[in-house]
Amino acid sequence: MSRTPLDLTLDGPALTAQLVDFPSVSGTEKPLADAVEEALRALPHLTVDRFGNNVVARTNLGRAERVVLAGHLDTVPIADNVPSRLDEDGVLWGCGSCDMKSGVAVQLRIAATLPEPNRDLTFVFYDNEEVAAELNGLKHVAEARPDWLVADFAVLLESSDGEVEGGCQGTLRVLLRTKGERAHSARGWMGSNAIHTAAPILAKLAAYEPRRPVIDGLEFHEGLNAVRIEAGVANNVIPDACTVVVNFRYAPDRSEEQALAYVREFFADCDVDEFIVDDHTGGALPGLSHPAAAAFMEAVGGVARPKFGWTDVSRFSALGVPAVNYGPGNPLLAHKRDERVEITKITHAEERLRAWLTA
Repeated sequence: MSRTPLDLTLDGPALTAQLVDFPSVSGTEKPLADAVEEALRALPHLTVDRFGNNVVARTNLGRAERVVLAGHLDTVPIADNVPSRLDEDGVLWGCGSCDMKSGVAVQLRIAATLPEPNRDLTFVFYDNEEVAAELNGLKHVAEARPDWLVADFAVLLESSDGEVEGGCQGTLRVLLRTKGERAHSARGWMGSNAIHTAAPILAKLAAYEPRRPVIDGLEFHEGLNAVRIEAGVANNVIPDACTVVVNFRYAPDRSEEQALAYVREFFADCDVDEFIVDDHTGGALPGLSHPAAAAFMEAVGGVARPKFGWTDVSRFSALGVPAVNYGPGNPLLAHKRDERVEITKITHAEERLRAWLTA
């Protein structure tokens, strides 16, 4: 167990500061996971389990619904921004303050101070969110102990600036390779230029019209873009190979299979020698039509917006659990050297969740 216990009697901003001062760069989360486990095991109303450096705590009150509150413990590498600092304007500075130790502090506060919520609660604290997907702790828990994550609804307390972001888009990255024949550029007609062969791919992308489906009242905006081109041997050589890297960000009403089929069909009339799936993760439906989500929206207020990026709500969607993103940090400040969070946003997020879980 950790030698530095977390003090769950602190208010949300002070607890956030303590978490920021507890370094947990991806891959080094064990001490913080120890501290979280120790703090939660001291709460008699919770059942606590651990898998690696992932801690899951649950109430078992026999309520009609179960809700997950989830957040990751890791941060990006520290950039001379620890320890935390609270300025005179009520802004807390430090690595992870926005992404997402302020959200984790809200989770811990709810866990410590709400022993009899109106819904059963599952609290998930996981590691390695900021690095490669195969290391992601929530992924490992979902694969090894999916029963720990069974629920009717989930809230990922990722930074969303206190606004509800429903679901998330899927992301597909493919490599489109064209082949040619090398030749000296002074006698280019003796070869076949693979870059030129890729021109129809770029033309198709330039003419692409994005789909904007409305799901649970939220308008998503798909995107299909070339994000890199790799080609060329030397400045005097006609290239015999070209790779166009394409990223498809798609709305969550498409399955992974449908998204891949769409991209294959989109480039079917291009002269592509190889079509390689380089990375693919599905999206997550907002689930805002679920009764628990409707009550959540009523409690937190505001107008929900779609999540255009990808987050771990996708992992809950894959388990059949509708999920939203809702956290106090501003996502535009995540990973920055001057990462920070307004302490009023932390308090507000806790108050709104408490209202939802006690109404």
